This record gives sequence, structure tokens and C-alpha cells, in this order.
Amino acid sequence: MNPYVKAVRPERWPRSLAIFVGTASFFFLYREQMGSLVLSVALLKGLLVFVLTWAISTANYIINEIADVPFDIHHPAKKNRPLIKGEIRKFPFLVLGLILSVSSLTAAYLLFNKAFFLSLLVLLAAGFIYNIKPIRTKDIPFLDSVSESANNPIRFLIGWFAFAQADILPPLSLLICWWAFGNFLMVAKRLSEFRFLKENAGNYRASLKKYSKKYLISGMGISVLFFFFTYFYFAVSFKLQSFLYLSPLLLVYFMIFFKHTLQKSEVMEEPERLLKNPLFAGFTLFIVITFFISFLFDKLGQ
Repeated sequence: MNPYVKAVRPERWPRSLAIFVGTASFFFLYREQMGSLVLSVALLKGLLVFVLTWAISTANYIINEIADVPFDIHHPAKKNRPLIKGEIRKFPFLVLGLILSVSSLTAAYLLFNKAFFLSLLVLLAAGFIYNIKPIRTKDIPFLDSVSESANNPIRFLIGWFAFAQADILPPLSLLICWWAFGNFLMVAKRLSEFRFLKENAGNYRASLKKYSKKYLISGMGISVLFFFFTYFYFAVSFKLQSFLYLSPLLLVYFMIFFKHTLQKSEVMEEPERLLKNPLFAGFTLFIVITFFISFLFDKLGQ
């Protein structure tokens, strides 16, 4: 693989598909909007939105790749990244990130509403806040996972405003719920790093110097509580009976991640890699299908 392609982390590109959670939620809550959709136009628009989100996400990966060089050398896998090994040059790599950012934001400004453009801009800003000093929330305990998982609701908003008018806002409970799920995964990743990098953990991630296994497990538990509180609030507010019935499946889903984090014999850098397990992938697909059925048949009320 070309070093520059490898450096922009193609294995993470599917994360941008998370925007369609926001799109699906919009059409679930505003079903009358589906009547005006032209399928071919909607598909092309969805593809464009994905590409624009990918471009900003990739620019953020470039920022992360450059800013984390002094820290990634202490990680058993990341020390082999192309920039650290000298396989790519920093300046053209940075120019690539600039081109992706400017072109994506320009297209968003010209082709979409203001709320969509601002959501995409916030996604880029979140990468700077997370990675670059003097703020660099990546080094601050718990704020590191909170800020990294903020990408979840930001991507949600991108998918939402790709089709929604700028003055139609999603329920706050839904945004917090989606953030809490991401925060659970990010704390789980830190627990995995803390367990297996051991004495080298603090050199790789500064926030790990102030963590303990107990605090990280507590952080995962608090994230689950936030998730289910806002999930139930959303379900009850809109009288979604099926969402209440599906909650045990989601609890099992969290338990699988939790067990995997505590038992895996290597660093779990990317939680989505669990999808390579056929049973877990099948269970994930089953949950998606059941929610899709709810989308089709559950009656929405307030």
C-alpha cells in the first residue's frame, strides 16, 4: 500500500457511515419529508455527504498523525506508521490535509444549508481541539474520551442537516445518547491501552498517567447509564414502544464490549474490529434490522 494512502487510515473510512444514523433519525421523526424524495437524487446526495465527511475526517487523521509522532513511538503498532518511519514527508502530507479541508468546506458551503456547513466545520475544529496544543484535550483525563466521542453527535448532525432544514433540530436526548455510546467505546479503548501498555502507557497517552483501572471501568459504567437514561427518555417522549422492547438487546451489546475489553489479550485500538467476529457481526446486523423494522412500523407520537 502506498505510504500516503496508509497514513490517511483507509481502515477508518467506514466510520463516516455514522452520518447516516442522523439521516435515518431525521426521516424517522419527520416521515412526511420522505414523500418529496427522489431516490436517485437522495442516493447521490448521500454519497456526496459521505465524501465530504470523509475528507474532513481524513484531514483530522492527518493532524493526528503529525501531532502524535512523539507519542506514537511508544506504541507497539503505531510506531510503524509511515510518518514515524520516514516513508512520507510532513509538508506534502499537511498540504493534502489542507486541500481536503478547503475543498470539502467550500463544497458544503455552496451546495448545502448553513447548518450542514457549520456541522462539518465543527468536525474539523474538534480535530484541532483534540490534537493540538495549547488545548489538546487528548492529554486531559476523561475530557479526552468526552471530546473524542463528540465526533459521534457531530457526525449525527452532518447526516441530519444533509436532508433537514437548518431550523429543524434533532432531540437533545438523541444526541446525548449517541455521544454516550461513543464515550463508552472510547473509555473502553483507554482501558485496553492501560492494561496492555502498562508502564509505557503514560508515554503513549499522557492522560493514562492519571487513570486507574477502577476509574476507567467506572467511566464505562457512567457512559452506559447516560446512554440508557437518554435512550429511555427519547423512547418515552415519542411513545416508541418498540424502542423500549429492544433495550435488552442493547444492554447485551454493551456487555459484549465490556467483556471483550477486560479479556482481550491485546490492545483494542479500534472497537469496530469486533465486527470481524461473525457472531458479533451477526448480532449487530440483527439489532440494525430490528430498529429498521421499528422505523417502518412503530407509530410516532409525542
